[in-house]
Amino acid sequence: MSKVKTKRNKPETLLAKTLWHKGYRYYLNNRKLIGTPDITITKFNIAIFIDGEFWHGKDIKEFESRNHNNKEYWLEKIQENIKHDSYVTKKLQQDGWNVIRFWSKDIMHYLDDCITVIEDYIQSNYLE
Repeated sequence: MSKVKTKRNKPETLLAKTLWHKGYRYYLNNRKLIGTPDITITKFNIAIFIDGEFWHGKDIKEFESRNHNNKEYWLEKIQENIKHDSYVTKKLQQDGWNVIRFWSKDIMHYLDDCITVIEDYIQSNYLE
């Protein structure tokens, strides 16, 4: 687990650079906020998380059905991550932040769609 990059991985860098080129200014890994969002656009109170599929349980049902070493440990770890993500999202929303979560592979394969989600959110909530 010590080899897992938690900051400035490829999906995060790709999304951040694209947002920057489109004129959005942001902070990376804002430690002032609970959960340390990967990208925060403070002008619009948007906290963006880029979640890895394995660590955050996207395919947990598939994982449960397979035979893996130390399966119980990993299931417990992933389920804790899912609970923590939910808690962080609720807490940020209570504090007035708008939380957007993307799967890392979605950013790598559907970057334009992810940017559209962010821009649509800004358009509908701030630029009317």
